[in-house]
Amino acid sequence: MTDYSQGDPRQSASSTASHAAYPPPPAYPPAYPPAAHRRPRRPVALIAAVAVAAALVGGGASALVQELTGDRTAPAGGNGVTGTNVSRSSTGTVAGVARAVSPSIVEISATTGSGKSTGSGVIITADGEIVTNNHVVAGASEVTVRLSDGKTYTAEVVGTDPGKDLALIKLRGASGLKAATLGDSGTVRVGDEVVAIGSPEGLTGTVTSGIVSALDRDVTVSKEEDRGQRQQADPGQGWPFEYGGQRFNGDTGDSRTTYKAIQTDASLNPGNSGGALINMNGEIIGINSAMYSPSSATGSTAGSVGLGFAIPIDTVKADLDALRSGSGAAS
Repeated sequence: MTDYSQGDPRQSASSTASHAAYPPPPAYPPAYPPAAHRRPRRPVALIAAVAVAAALVGGGASALVQELTGDRTAPAGGNGVTGTNVSRSSTGTVAGVARAVSPSIVEISATTGSGKSTGSGVIITADGEIVTNNHVVAGASEVTVRLSDGKTYTAEVVGTDPGKDLALIKLRGASGLKAATLGDSGTVRVGDEVVAIGSPEGLTGTVTSGIVSALDRDVTVSKEEDRGQRQQADPGQGWPFEYGGQRFNGDTGDSRTTYKAIQTDASLNPGNSGGALINMNGEIIGINSAMYSPSSATGSTAGSVGLGFAIPIDTVKADLDALRSGSGAAS
């Protein structure tokens, strides 16, 4: 009996002969490489890893993720709100703030019985409402306003509030003006960067920068209209005010008012009064109102020493309805 437990030797021989007659087919590469040899996309893996790190350690890593992904959205300013005045690419730069807000800042010339004086103001509506200091227009018989583009208008005093040193004037026949964006002074912090724009000594559109030095400073100024007239006749001396029991830039007189002010080291000089203190988003956070102008030994003005004050914009906004009604809130 033949044993086929190891296969039929005849079939094996036949199979061997058949394979010998025909060569094996050529080996083609597989249509898809084996999954084990696929390489991960390194940039995606890197970004994902950085994103995880950002979630763990916060803002610093988030900035790196933005850099890697190409997301260059400008950071928000100190109050966390991006202003509508400054382009995204310019937010946070003095040049960007100046370019965006300067068209909303004006030079004010007031004629009184004592002569002429120069101050500044902020356009708040497209038809020419302008906020300034009361002491800039106090007792004025004629008010002329010059825009940043050189156009001039006459203006009327709508309402004043000597208690807050605020005034509202309105241009005659104006339209299509660029109004400033009013911010939120309640979110301002000591150390925030700021920009000041005004017309010191008649130099229209002067831009300076600095920081918020302190908050809630009790600044005392004169409420007397005739005091404002006398002071405007000598604009080089600066508007007199009191702080901490001391007098600066002259005598404030008998009738005084005290308000809470933002202190800044941005350079302010006579003529900056009524101009804007601006955050780095291009939002108005204060109306510049007082600055210390020490006199030299010869009696001439020595210039700014980085001690300036601004009325918080929240105070201005709260007073606008009363100013528009032709008066100011009692204070």
